[in-house]
Amino acid sequence: MTVTVTIPDVLAAALQRVQPALPQVLLDGFAVEAYREGILSAAEVRVLLGHESRWETEDFLAAHEAWPGSTAEEVAADGSRLQALLSR
Repeated sequence: MTVTVTIPDVLAAALQRVQPALPQVLLDGFAVEAYREGILSAAEVRVLLGHESRWETEDFLAAHEAWPGSTAEEVAADGSRLQALLSR
């Protein structure tokens, strides 16, 4: 499927100056949000973005703080609770 996004000319030039790879940035952002919402699995993100390996996708998702089933804050809170339990 091909998706076309229309950006007003008045904004397009400024966006292209700041982010020359705008189409890829938009696709990456969509993939991250779809993964966070449970719409796409990591395997589907890999296919969508054309990653060579599962590990490339894992690195991509980690770089965007997209954790499966949990937010970064939830993982940090779990770590804090675990540390408190271990220090007893």
